[in-house]
Amino acid sequence: MEYTQLGRTGLKVSRLVLGTMNFGPQTDEADSHAIMDAALGAGVNFFDTANVYGWGENKGRTEEIVGSWFAKGGGRRDKTVLATKVYGNMAAEGDTWPNNDKLSALNIRRAVDASLKRLGTDYIDLYQFHHVDRATPWDEIWQAIDVLVAQGKILYAGSSNFAGWHIAQANEAARRRGSLGLTSEQCLYNLVERRAEMEVIPAAQGYGLGVIPWSPLHGGLLGGVLRKQREGGASRSAGGRAADSLADQGLRDKIQAYEDLCDKHGLEPGDVGLAWLLTRPGVTGPIVGPRTAGQLESALRAVELELSAEFLAALDDIFPGPGTSPEAFAW
Repeated sequence: MEYTQLGRTGLKVSRLVLGTMNFGPQTDEADSHAIMDAALGAGVNFFDTANVYGWGENKGRTEEIVGSWFAKGGGRRDKTVLATKVYGNMAAEGDTWPNNDKLSALNIRRAVDASLKRLGTDYIDLYQFHHVDRATPWDEIWQAIDVLVAQGKILYAGSSNFAGWHIAQANEAARRRGSLGLTSEQCLYNLVERRAEMEVIPAAQGYGLGVIPWSPLHGGLLGGVLRKQREGGASRSAGGRAADSLADQGLRDKIQAYEDLCDKHGLEPGDVGLAWLLTRPGVTGPIVGPRTAGQLESALRAVELELSAEFLAALDDIFPGPGTSPEAFAW
């Protein structure tokens, strides 16, 4: 496993991030523990979760599964760089009482304590804002975060799904307070969806944030979906966002060209999708969210895969991306 520093911090993290969103809804506790053991055994030290994972009436279940894994000992917690998130409403279904979501100082205080309890730990390495809160001023948010850092409950703060100007706004507010500010941005970024290159990634690089792409295979579209469909194999892309995307003939043709390119070079599409992200400027590491140990093993191959300049150029021909701003939309 290769390691890098998270943005401008001194924190060293693996170049693959273990996403836990499937733990609970798709993968039971025993299998989730086995996946985390395998990841740690392979050198993956960066685990990502969120307070809302488990979803619906099971919100918080994923953090509980991670916590029960830590409780097994063996240095699991000390070896893990733990990231979780705050923003989503954690109230019981049907409970409309206010102050159970977003980024008020009150909700941040309540949410971090609840996450610590579920995770069975006394600190969180990276506490991420799951979304932008347009109603809460940054001075309030940073005051709450500064208190948590002083209390030793969190070490770093990060963002997720922010626009470039949100990153700038947040870190300029932190600078005025003498606070460290955001150290990472978790965004939707892959070969199919490259809009982050226009402003989000340049902003992250400018402010020293590590970029953590989520959905690196775009819901399975970049994992050999057309071949799997021809072979009658199960695929996540049989429904939902990916199925809607494949209904676009232009995109379907691009996916076919991508799979043909991978076949020509004897490469697995899923490996290529992850390996491409590892070549991108500013990227710390993509989040892989395996439902099985086999899927984790497949993802681990990407770290060792070297893509030639010729191959990368061919990928750009298929998925050119939007270009950086302002040139993407002006002269």
